[in-house]
Amino acid sequence: MLGAPAHRAASAAPVIRRTKGPDMPTRLTALLSPSRPSRPSRDDAAGPVAGTARPARGAGWATALSLALVCFVTYAALSVRLHQRMLTTGYDLGIFEQAVRSYAHGHLPVAELKGPGFPLLGDHFSPVLALLAPLYRVWPAPVTLLVAQAALFAVAVIPLARWAEEVRGRRAALVVGLGYGASWGVAQAVGFDFHEVCFAVPLLALSLTAVGRGRARAAALWALPLLLVKEDLGLTVAVVGLLIARTGERDDRRRGGALVLAGVLGSFLEMLVVIPAFNPGGTFAYSSSVPGAGSATPGAGELLLHYTVGLVTPDTKAQTVLALLSVTGFLAVRSPLLWAALPTLLWRFASDNQAYWGTGYHYSAVLMPVLFAAFVDALTRPGPVRYALAASAAVTVLLLPQFPLWQLTQPATWHTDSRLASARRLMDRIPDGATVAASNRLVPQLTNRARVSVFGLGGSRPDAEWIIDDSAQPQGWPIAPDDDRRLLSEVRNNGRYRTVADQDGYVLLQRRP
Repeated sequence: MLGAPAHRAASAAPVIRRTKGPDMPTRLTALLSPSRPSRPSRDDAAGPVAGTARPARGAGWATALSLALVCFVTYAALSVRLHQRMLTTGYDLGIFEQAVRSYAHGHLPVAELKGPGFPLLGDHFSPVLALLAPLYRVWPAPVTLLVAQAALFAVAVIPLARWAEEVRGRRAALVVGLGYGASWGVAQAVGFDFHEVCFAVPLLALSLTAVGRGRARAAALWALPLLLVKEDLGLTVAVVGLLIARTGERDDRRRGGALVLAGVLGSFLEMLVVIPAFNPGGTFAYSSSVPGAGSATPGAGELLLHYTVGLVTPDTKAQTVLALLSVTGFLAVRSPLLWAALPTLLWRFASDNQAYWGTGYHYSAVLMPVLFAAFVDALTRPGPVRYALAASAAVTVLLLPQFPLWQLTQPATWHTDSRLASARRLMDRIPDGATVAASNRLVPQLTNRARVSVFGLGGSRPDAEWIIDDSAQPQGWPIAPDDDRRLLSEVRNNGRYRTVADQDGYVLLQRRP
């Protein structure tokens, strides 16, 4: 259950006036929960952590900035190294580079990888990507996106660690900062290309810490830009509005209500009006994966079953929830801030796309700042703080080897396959501006200077001037390895292309005049 613990009194929450001073971070508890005894627990008696004094207002900058720097270097090292080893992919790094490249040249985003001339605003509503255009103009390479993503993920450490140090001391700041920084949701995102949600992560961290510290106006201002990150995040904005509105103060109720309205209307307008207007098919393509939202109309009984039992089955969904809560030692369930995770979990579990249900890919990155903000808020409540911090730290350490950040400790990460030199030599023979069909892992090596699609993917440009394929080690997507080799053989023998080079399993073809 989210919210106040069951043992608290059931009396109505008092209206509390705005206050200033070092105790501001504890305001959320008083506002969102019934009153509780003012006597501190044994763990609280000596200050934020037993044996320490409560930090002064403004404390935590040194710790937070240091943690953020460590996280940035770690994230950048992993993602850049993956790209150097040609382990990044067209879906999705190539798509986002094509979009940012369009913005950098003064155009609306076009992703050739989604189809010839495909307007990316007809796929997802993410105009926030335009913020990367100036950087890309200076450094026109996919690494620019990867480093920017590393910075954005790292920035989220700062508000979380600062708040933790203000309310529970430096030990808490280290546990929260490193716990978020090494969390599996962030690690999975860093280890899988680039995605627009990297902008949402620091915004959520800033907004929810502002809610927790009683700064409603700042919370609303940090939440609103989420509408420009991705179309579903408007519902998360609405939840932030509800958290603000529940404080009991008139101004905050108005501000929170306006944020709820903006979030809900924003998401619906983006999904029902803006995206279909840009989409060549005039639809929001992803609605078809959610029963009842697309053109198909299931029966009432089927819908009822899907939106009840179906939200918690199969077991993968429950396992994902357990994995999420475990990073805070399950303490996050004591905070209403955890409600901000519900919209993302609901659309993921309601979808029939199984990739959304588990812990893979980047889908849980936006939940990590929510969980750790809820964790810090829960730490402001009476309880065994040291045990809670120890539990969270233990989970962080235990899970770390199972997710991508651990690759930095492996010798294979720092070894370069000799085949890659052959791939680069062949790609160097492709002229700038050419149309190219490439293996998925070769795509982002070319998107900064050519018009690239994925070899073998339906809807890709059928008459590319060049084809380059890794026939020795096909990735298995978009077609199975055997199908990839068969398609390559057909293309080589149909008379339309000539073989320019065949080295170490990489095949380069050029279309005949």
